[in-house]
Order: sequence, then structure tokens, then C-alpha cells
Amino acid sequence: MEELKKTSEKKLPRHVGLILDGNRRWAKKNLLSPNVGHLVGYKNLRDRLFDFFDAGIHYLSIYALSLENVRKRSEAEIEYIFGIILDAIDATVKEATVKEEKVNFNVIGRTYLLPKSVQEKIQELREFTKEHDQKFINLCIMYDGQEEIVDAVKNIINANIQPDKINKDTIKNYLYTRNFPEVDYIIRTGMEDGARISGFLLWDASYAEFKFRTDLWPDYDKVMVIEDLHDYANRHRRKGK
Repeated sequence: MEELKKTSEKKLPRHVGLILDGNRRWAKKNLLSPNVGHLVGYKNLRDRLFDFFDAGIHYLSIYALSLENVRKRSEAEIEYIFGIILDAIDATVKEATVKEEKVNFNVIGRTYLLPKSVQEKIQELREFTKEHDQKFINLCIMYDGQEEIVDAVKNIINANIQPDKINKDTIKNYLYTRNFPEVDYIIRTGMEDGARISGFLLWDASYAEFKFRTDLWPDYDKVMVIEDLHDYANRHRRKGK
């Protein structure tokens, strides 16, 4: 990590997106229930977040629960995931490091579809960290990148903005991610059969770099974080130039 810290900030991504794939497959591989995989995946996420921050990353977006996941998983499994979210928020507001490092948490997606207890807990997290301004985390829950753009268009129409006044900045200002810069680097684990981002940050990822790993999310460790950031630092981002 010390070697990585010596890398010029200009060579490191400002905003990293993480697609946490492979919890269920990890559990199956280890002869455990899917719920154990989700729990281990959450515990791993807590450690990895601060690995990225320690390396000098300021913005992280986490694809934690997609709308598609909710539609396809059993009710019992989704309820268990909601329980993890509740416990995670309780742990976060008690975590001294969050306050010391001034980590700001936001949750984006169609959160109004969540149970009221989860919505209230999310609001508690936002309130607890709203004054924090050094490091930023977007948790993407009940999220879909196409629906994010649909919601932005609807809100632009509701705001009575005239067509000739609409440009890329207008759309960005109505996205869930309006307070985040474009994503520079997306890392996806558990990618054993191709390379795709499953609707993650579609607007913001137009010039992003991508890293696809076969490693399952619970196995993604600090060494891999360093490897992936070194990989990005050695790339030449042309961004259409």
C-alpha cells in the first residue's frame, strides 16, 4: 500500500465503482447457505472500503442490491439481505473511523420500494454522515442504471425544462449520482462467463476503465485492491482523444 500511495494522484482513479458479484457462488462452493455468503460478503466489504480509502481513493460506488436481484431472489433471501443492511447501518454509526475519516454515506436507487424500517435506517445513516466531507460512499440499493436515467428524464419533464435547455449537464444534475463525479474505474468480481456491468452507473461510466475478475467477492482481498489500482495507474486513459 505504501508504494501505491507514492503514485501520483493524477494516475489513480478519483471514483471507483465496485460490483460485488459471487457471494452465492462462494457459499455454494464452500457448502454453505446463500445467506452465509451474503454475510461474509458484507464483512469483506467493510474491510475493502478502507483499503481503497487508504490508497487515496475519495469516491466509491457500491452495487449492493439491484432491482433485478430483488425480482429474482426468494423473499426469505431478500429479507435476510435487508437484515444485513439494518445491522450494517447500526455498525456504521458506531464506527469511530467513519467519524474520524469524515466518511459521507449516501444510498441511491429506488429506495422508496424498501420496507419502511430500512428506509428509516437509511435516513439515519444520511443524517449521521451528512456533514462529513472527506470521503464519499454511494451504496446502490434497489438500483438499475436504466431506471436511473428514466427517473432523471421524468424529473426533468416535471421541472418544465425546455428541450433546447437540456444538455448532458442537465441530465447529470437529475441523476441519483448528481453529487458524484463520473466513475473512472469499475471493478467487477465473480465474472466467470464474459464481461458486463449489468446496468451499473450507465451514464457515468461512458469513459470508465473496467476490470473483470473471476475471483468471487468474499475472496477479494487487500492484495487484489492494490493490484487493481496499479493496473489502472498503468493504463493510458484517452477519453475519446
